[in-house]
Parts: sequence; C-alpha cells; structure tokens
Amino acid sequence: MTSTPSSPSPASGTAEQPRTTGSGPAPAAGTPGTPFRWWPRFGTGPRPRRLPWPSSLAVLLIQQVGSGFAAHNQRDTAAELDPAARLLLALGPLLLLLRRRFPRTAVFGTSAVTLGYLAAGYPYGPVLLSVVVAGFGALVAGYRYATWSALAMLLVGRLLAAHVCYRWLPPGGDGPGAWGADLFMAAWAVALCTAGELARVRSAERARREREEAEAAQRRADEERLRIARELHDVLAHSISVINVQAGVGLALLDSDPEQARTALGTIKSASREALGEVRQVLATLRTPGEAPRAPAPGLGRLGELAEQAAGAGLRVTTGTEGTPVPLAPGTDLAAFRVVQEALTNVVRHSGSRTARVRVRYGGDVLELRVDDDGPATGSGPPGGGNGLVGMRERIAAFGGTVEAGPRADGGFRVCATLPLSSGEEQAPLQ
Repeated sequence: MTSTPSSPSPASGTAEQPRTTGSGPAPAAGTPGTPFRWWPRFGTGPRPRRLPWPSSLAVLLIQQVGSGFAAHNQRDTAAELDPAARLLLALGPLLLLLRRRFPRTAVFGTSAVTLGYLAAGYPYGPVLLSVVVAGFGALVAGYRYATWSALAMLLVGRLLAAHVCYRWLPPGGDGPGAWGADLFMAAWAVALCTAGELARVRSAERARREREEAEAAQRRADEERLRIARELHDVLAHSISVINVQAGVGLALLDSDPEQARTALGTIKSASREALGEVRQVLATLRTPGEAPRAPAPGLGRLGELAEQAAGAGLRVTTGTEGTPVPLAPGTDLAAFRVVQEALTNVVRHSGSRTARVRVRYGGDVLELRVDDDGPATGSGPPGGGNGLVGMRERIAAFGGTVEAGPRADGGFRVCATLPLSSGEEQAPLQ
C-alpha cells in the first residue's frame, strides 16, 4: 500500500512534501520551527525555496504572444481572444509559481485553466505549455498519481467539450472538434509522462547512489575511529600500567632505598617516552595522504621490548617460539603484537602473578599466541571485565581469527589467540 502526502491545512500554509514511493515519498521529518524561520539569516529553520518566477514569466510571455499569433491565423474558426482569454492564459503561468512548494496544486490548477480555455473555443496556441511544465515538475517530485489524474481530467474534459458539449459552448454554431487535435493532445500527454518518469527514476537513482556513498563513508569513518581507539587503548593501557606500578614502587622506596626509587623513576621516564612515541605514530594516521609514516608499526619482533617493559613493572616474562617463523602481513603482525601487549597489561593490572609466559607457534596456516600467568585475580577489575579483551577480540576477528580468554583449571589465567596466515600467496620462511 503506497502512502500519499498529507494535504496541507488551509490555515497552516505548509508546503507539500516531496515524495519517494508510490505516488510520492512520505514527508521527511521536519526541524523544529523558530520565530524567525522565514528569515534564514537569523532563524535556524531551512532556507525557504525561491519562487521560480523567471521561468513562469517566460511561460507567460510565450503563451500570450503565441496565442496572439494563433488568434490571427484562426480568426475565422476560433473565438476572439478577449480579456477573459488573456486572463486564462495568465493564470497558468501564475500557478507555476507554486510548482515547487505545491506540485499537486500547480498541476491540477494549470490543467483546469487550460481545459477552461480550450472549452471556451479560444484559438489553439502554446496554452499547453503551463501544463507541461507543471506536470513534469510534479512527476520528478514523485507525484505520479496526481499528475496522471490531472492529465486524464484535461483529456477527458477536452473530449467532452469537443464532441459532446460543443452545442452549448462558444463560439456559436461551432461543430465537433477534430480528432487530430485530440490525438495530438494524447500524444504529448504520453510523451510528458514518459519524460517525467525517466527523469524521476534518474533522480531517485542518483539520490540512492549518494545515500549509499554517504553511508559507506560513514562506515569507513566509524571503522577508522574504532581502529584508532583500539590503538590508543593498547598503547596507553600498557604504558600507564607500568608507570603506575613504578610510581608506587618509587614512592614506597623513596626514603628507604633511594637508588631503587631512582631506577623506578627511570623506568617511568622510559615507558612514558615510548608511549608518547607510539601515540604520535597512531595520530600520524590522520596525516595528509601521501605522507609516509615516520616509524614502522610494532610487531612480534619487538616482544623483547615488551618483556623489558613488563620487567620494569615487576613482571618477569619468558618468551618462546615454536615452528618456523614466517613473515607476517603488517596488519597481522601488529594485531599479534597488540594481543600480547594487552594480555601482559592485564597481568600487571589484575593478577598477583610475578611471572608470565608468552608462546608464539607458527603452524601450517595459522599463528597461535598464548599468554599464561599463575596468579589470582587481584586488580581493580576482573580479568576480561574491561574493554581490553573486547577490543582484542574485535581486532583479531577483523583478520579472521579468534581469541579465547579465561582462568585455567590449575590456577592462573590464559589468553589464547589464533590468526590465519594464508593470504592467497606462499610466505617464505624467515632467513
């Protein structure tokens, strides 16, 4: 069932809304009105549409001048072009001023005025131009049924006036109309509907493409924001956890062991410097196109640095590799590094363990990462209860992998991630 635009209340003066389905689209949600909506410079409402007076004036001149020439050529067969005829010829172009705000009113009004002109027996001329302009505009706006109804009214009225009611209509003594003129009117009505439908379909297709492009751009922007948020979380959560632990150590040993406190401050300085560098690298993704990144993205080759940072926070990390290492795609390498980084951060923040084990296994077509610790959960939040594991799963899922995290049966906590290595081409082993 197709919807139709609601008719405006006479008191409200609201313009007819454009249509998109059926006989036209449903009205779009409007914006709240303001006291100065009619003055766009100061009001917040949309800028009102300007009246199409130049084109309406052109139609007025064409109809008046063209009908004058027609009256001169048809003075023996048509009624005289009197003031009433001039008024009817002017009413059509005046109604065209409403064709943008009130398309249905314009097409029905011009059809009625044109029918009155033809029924009165006035000379043929470019009187149909008003109906053509109004009908085409209404069709493009989506008012298909209204336009078809108005044209049908005009054609049926013309047939009745020319072949049935001519005895009682001026000029006196006139005979039935010629069928050739009626066929001509029917032909241009069909041509008008065809051209209007083609224009409407093209306009709807263009609007659909623009809408899809806008949605795709929005999706890309959302994905980019999510990626940057993950990067910032991974970088800051790890470094700030190290800084927090070392700051606590420094405060506790400031008086009793100044040398150890100095070491803690050095670790804080190193961690903060590295965090600042990685934050700058993440923000560099917002650089202008074509600008090269200043530093390569981190990967599994920097696991040793992660272990050193964790050691600065009091966590001893042992790493091990199984299988033959293969070169990883940059995105996969970065995702694997971030998983290990986030897992070690969670150990520092939420576990009482002082040791952790990182295992990297290169299978035939998968990369497996496993991070284990032996301590109970003692941090400010439960392991996996924050955004870290959620972001970890989303990051790995983007590459077709999976993440499993949970307590081990023999105590401690385990994070296990699996990433596919197949990328459509063979990857040579590292030399």
